[in-house]
Amino acid sequence: MNPLILIPARMAATRLPNKPLADIGGKPMIVRAYEQAALSGLPVAVAAGDREIVDVIEAIGGVAVLTDPDLPSGSDRIRAALEAIDPDGAHDAVINLQGDMPFADPGLATACAALLHGEPSCDIATLVAREADVSDRSNPDVVKAVLALPEGERQGRALYFTRSTLYGDAPVWRHIGLYGYRREALLKFCAAPPSPLERREKLEQLRALEMGLQIWAAVIDEAPLSVDNPVDLEAARALAG
Repeated sequence: MNPLILIPARMAATRLPNKPLADIGGKPMIVRAYEQAALSGLPVAVAAGDREIVDVIEAIGGVAVLTDPDLPSGSDRIRAALEAIDPDGAHDAVINLQGDMPFADPGLATACAALLHGEPSCDIATLVAREADVSDRSNPDVVKAVLALPEGERQGRALYFTRSTLYGDAPVWRHIGLYGYRREALLKFCAAPPSPLERREKLEQLRALEMGLQIWAAVIDEAPLSVDNPVDLEAARALAG
């Protein structure tokens, strides 16, 4: 397997405009995300929706591809970048890392790649962590993964993802929005229209499940900080020192 990390990024974030260029300890957020991804040892590129993002990545010697700013999702953005960077199909897997996770452990990318490599039935790999607090169970902003995960195991098949409240004594798995795609699964996914469950829950991974693609999830110990609003940004700046 020959995976490539792609980081989709665009300036038009609703809750935090110009988020990729937000300063965190003297570096733009997208630069921190890129540098963390590069520590994985895998090739990395940014799928950028704006020229400003390309410029800051190229200024550090990184690789960035300018994509159509009107693409509807990060998945569509990485597909466009993949076809521009690798039209001959040398990379058979793509790891979609988020540009708003500036301190994500580089091992998260390799965990997705390992899941694709080790589980032949896995079309899309992703990650989960235990709920941080019991309030996560009823928080619609926390996406929950319902897994076929035997007790003691660290990876299993995803049966569903939901924003709804989950009950019972079993662990509630908080979904981490990082994905590893087999190349053919990414292309198939992006070619399909939004599905009914996807539109209902506003979760695009449900499109993949409705299409019959298998999503597997690996358990990680702790969810990385995701910068979604000004409060998160201040937390990231404090973490950077």
